[in-house]
Amino acid sequence: MTRNIQTIEKLYAAAEGASLDLPGFLSCFAPNGYARNVPAGIDFRGEDIALVASAMAEAFPDVHREILHVEATDDLVVVELAIRGEHRGTLMTPAGAVPATGKRIDVPCCDVFHMKEGKVTAFHCYNAANILQQQLA
Repeated sequence: MTRNIQTIEKLYAAAEGASLDLPGFLSCFAPNGYARNVPAGIDFRGEDIALVASAMAEAFPDVHREILHVEATDDLVVVELAIRGEHRGTLMTPAGAVPATGKRIDVPCCDVFHMKEGKVTAFHCYNAANILQQQLA
């Protein structure tokens, strides 16, 4: 369980806008692992998993994920968090590109990680996309 939490801590640290580390982010995943943006209905596999971190850092160069609560079992880690940052770059969405607005976001999110041997096999991100849209409007 401790190893799984350490992997998730490493994953979040690698996704920070100020210290973006895409190889480090990818290293947290099992070879067949994937990431799913649940509200957007999009899965990322292989090297494309890095887009989860890089797209947010491009749109919000100072992106920070404030961890509010972590629960873990042998093969599951659930994280309640807030995604915060200033919209200074283009945000790619299923509906198209959203140009920079300069507005700050504070978006509630719940991430569910399925783990095996200290690696992420599935990452399901339940972000409040509707709140993000309201904050950028």
